Amino acid sequence: MLTEIKHRVQETEVKELLSCSVFPDPEAVDAAAAAYEANRELSLYGYVEEGELIALIGLELHGDNGVTIRHLAVDPLRRGEGYGRGILLEVLEQLHPVRMTAETDEEGVNFYRNVGFIVESLGEAYPGVERFRCVYEAEWTESD
Repeated sequence: MLTEIKHRVQETEVKELLSCSVFPDPEAVDAAAAAYEANRELSLYGYVEEGELIALIGLELHGDNGVTIRHLAVDPLRRGEGYGRGILLEVLEQLHPVRMTAETDEEGVNFYRNVGFIVESLGEAYPGVERFRCVYEAEWTESD
């Protein structure tokens, strides 16, 4: 179940999971957590199962009903079980964004492609590190 967890961003459990989608440096994790606390346009949701935080997704909400995925992380012991896809589907179902965008590296690009995102290369952000822009355009009907 998708639950708003922004108020828990300083908790160890949340920061440990957030660290899976941030450069593995305590200062980078602290900066990401502080950004969620300070910025009203940023939302943080968790996928909680039996009281355990399995996955999280950090979103930047835009006035045009679009969202940018800032962070997406699944507990390393639970990867490959569909939680990443599940949390994206929950966001689509609950927030009904018209567009979702994400930026990722070569390791994450196939995940987004398999979920239905259109992927384009942004080139090398750093020597030997290619980045990708991933875009999902949602088609909603009046009954949604």
